[in-house]
Amino acid sequence: MTLDCPSDCPYLLQARQQAHDHETTHVLDERADAPDRAALFPEIEISEQFLYEREELIIGLSYALAKTARSERSLDGRPLMDRDLLAALSSLAESYQTLVNSNLVYGQPTANLSHQAIAREVGTMVREFREAEQRHIGHTRLRDSEVLIALVFLLRLGWGRTSGRPKSRGFVDFLFAQFPEKQSAIAAPDAAGSRIVIP
Repeated sequence: MTLDCPSDCPYLLQARQQAHDHETTHVLDERADAPDRAALFPEIEISEQFLYEREELIIGLSYALAKTARSERSLDGRPLMDRDLLAALSSLAESYQTLVNSNLVYGQPTANLSHQAIAREVGTMVREFREAEQRHIGHTRLRDSEVLIALVFLLRLGWGRTSGRPKSRGFVDFLFAQFPEKQSAIAAPDAAGSRIVIP
């Protein structure tokens, strides 16, 4: 018998913590449910300097994922699961990789409405980020290659947080914990309505 525990179930939280502790001693590749290594874009390096310099971008993308996961439901009416976010992130990363490598704007068409909603929200966040840079510093510094790296970072983070089971919501709940409901996302110092902070 399989039960769908609520996200705040103490047994579920304990099991996730134990699984996370176990993951720190085992490489993701060794998990039975791990994706193919190529699906994690191993050719893309993510430096600590990038994480420091583009923290606002990663926070903005994370918020976009959390916002979509809160507001969207799948076609069968269930809340979005980790696999929905991971599949959408993978597809977005592939599209950005094509854009970076060939300057072709190419998105894999999908009939999945949840994935379309995630892609739309991420696209909106990237556009708003660039607009905020334009307003604050007079030009846009954000490159497509940086968006790609940030998406790959979140994809790898997601695989590290999920159990890989079909109904897993470990990554979703991690995002929700970072952005509690009713909290505004990321506010610029001079614009309460903005979702992005530009240093």
